[in-house]
Amino acid sequence: MIKRYSVLICVILSLILMLAATWVYPGGSLLDKNSTGFDWTKNFISNLFSVKAMNGVDNPSRFWAIPGMAFHALGYGLFFINMASKISANHAARVLKMIGYTNIFLNILITTRLHDLMIIITSTSFLMGLFYITVYLLRTRLHFIKVCCLLGLLTFYYTLYLYGAGDWALLAIMQKVSLFGSMGLVLGLEYFTEKNDFRPRAN
Repeated sequence: MIKRYSVLICVILSLILMLAATWVYPGGSLLDKNSTGFDWTKNFISNLFSVKAMNGVDNPSRFWAIPGMAFHALGYGLFFINMASKISANHAARVLKMIGYTNIFLNILITTRLHDLMIIITSTSFLMGLFYITVYLLRTRLHFIKVCCLLGLLTFYYTLYLYGAGDWALLAIMQKVSLFGSMGLVLGLEYFTEKNDFRPRAN
């Protein structure tokens, strides 16, 4: 039972811990060092991992955020590994497995000084995995989840564009959209591909 719902359990635990971290964040953001608490439109998730908050005081949120990111990494990694077992194409399955293990071992490093590098690596690997899954889904009859995957790809690519362009104000908002969107998409894919025929439709 735990193995079957492992991705769901990890995502829920991650969400609970990350929300707890936002509740105890002292304050300060890139745009306003004197702000109070965690502002969902101005703060970045990375603010939760620092020893000091942006306003200079000790940051208790990191004790919730770091294990939250660990469960996030484990859940997403297990998701890609699970998806690899549902895809008949050997090359795609191998790629998804590799991405799954990459997520497990590297995503947690987002909480360290390697944050910027890990964001690039893990975001690229996540998008690659989602691209492989989307291409495979396009050959099935799961029309609703196809649209969700395509919207997800567009959202994540746009968020990465904002990161590269340095549009921090809009990026702070889109980061949350991408985060919650990816959680919903991961859980949706887990459910739909288990309850429906995930094999490509016959020509």
